[in-house]
Amino acid sequence: MEANMRWMALTAVAPVAWGTNYFVTHAFLPADRPLYGAALRALPAGLILLAVRRRRPRGAWWWRSAVLGVLNMGVFFVLVYAASQLLPTSIASTVMALSPLTMMLIAWPLVAERPRPRHLLCAVIAIAGVCLMVFTGTDGVSLPGILASAAALLVSSFGHLLTKRWGAGTDVLASTAWQLTAGGLLLLPVAAAVEGPPPALPAPTLLAFGYVATVATALAFAAWFTGLRHLPAGTVGLIGLLNPVTGVLLGTCLAGDALTARQLCGVALVLTGVLLSRPGARRGTASGTASGTASGTASGTAGGAGSGVASGAPRGGAAGPSEG
Repeated sequence: MEANMRWMALTAVAPVAWGTNYFVTHAFLPADRPLYGAALRALPAGLILLAVRRRRPRGAWWWRSAVLGVLNMGVFFVLVYAASQLLPTSIASTVMALSPLTMMLIAWPLVAERPRPRHLLCAVIAIAGVCLMVFTGTDGVSLPGILASAAALLVSSFGHLLTKRWGAGTDVLASTAWQLTAGGLLLLPVAAAVEGPPPALPAPTLLAFGYVATVATALAFAAWFTGLRHLPAGTVGLIGLLNPVTGVLLGTCLAGDALTARQLCGVALVLTGVLLSRPGARRGTASGTASGTASGTASGTAGGAGSGVASGAPRGGAAGPSEG
């Protein structure tokens, strides 16, 4: 039980860091350069982790790194940026809050983790909490925005679980570094072709990129993928809902937003869902063993919120659970 709680606490670093990323991105980074924003976030983070774990990919991990880098860092970052520009924050956050259910359903065929009734119930409780915190109505709904948000949800869930499936026996920091580096290198020429020369980087912007790359990306993704290595996908997906909780609390502390009774109830529901989803000692051991066996058999590390985002974060305090 204590070991599971430690892994949950480590995994929670990711959505909390992603939640702070929305504030930093909105306040300091250029909102009109999503491709450069994603590239300048992913590539430095990958190089930092490569300096910590000086290991090169071997064998199949050369192409796996490229695939996962595109899914988890490239396509996902850009889709989240598009959704943030086309939808109000409340609606985008509500769509992305479905990530725990999506991860549970995809985990069943991909990593042989069957959804447990308790996880499904916890997901419903936590998603209801997110809706209470951030949903303010349907004004400004855009079909392209909904499609972009839903696509980001599917891409991140699939990419994170594919990382879990392929990651057995691989060093977490090394595989995370390969993904980030590959994603950043693939994004740079696309950014140059679409957005032209790189944006100017005055000192505040450069410092903000430094924070985003080190804390909200390198540290966050390493923690997220480590959690997916040791915890059921359903539990990790629910932990990701701490992202909008962080966004709401930051809006209160830094932007002076009022914390309403409705939002407090939402925070309480999310925390309840996350805590109730923790695996028991016996169940956690069995689940971890089964997951490791299935992963090794398949091809022997992941998760989201939900995300990180590219340089154009959703306007407002709260954010979706996958960040990236």
